[in-house]
Amino acid sequence: MNTGEFHIALDEKGRLLMPARIRNELRGSSVVVTRAVDRCLWVFSPDEWREFSAKLMNASSPFSRRGRLLQRRIIAPAQEVELDRTGRLNIPKSLQESANLIKECTLLVMERYMEIWDAGAYQAYESESETELQEAAEELGGLVSF
Repeated sequence: MNTGEFHIALDEKGRLLMPARIRNELRGSSVVVTRAVDRCLWVFSPDEWREFSAKLMNASSPFSRRGRLLQRRIIAPAQEVELDRTGRLNIPKSLQESANLIKECTLLVMERYMEIWDAGAYQAYESESETELQEAAEELGGLVSF
């Protein structure tokens, strides 16, 4: 997957028409959709999901309260979803509700996975996290050079 930010609408049947650039990479295939840590959804290719979920399962124990929380909130709700022949992704109702997806959505593509946000929630997140972004960029200043 590439990178990008896209503004797309959820139709009345809970489907998102993926942008052409993303559709071309995913056509005829499936993806895994699950809850994210923030109030959005994560979307992985099946291979990326297997790698990610294995790492998460290995790093968290069912004997740990926090481990069980992560497994229940991220691993358990994951669903493999086929893209239809027109490139639409049918978001399961339970996942739509967990991310509060109603109509307008923001799709963020970050090489190995994607995020689907309610557009208003993402705008609010950007505003609320501006100071933290500046701090994070400052911390990376010594690590990353051009």
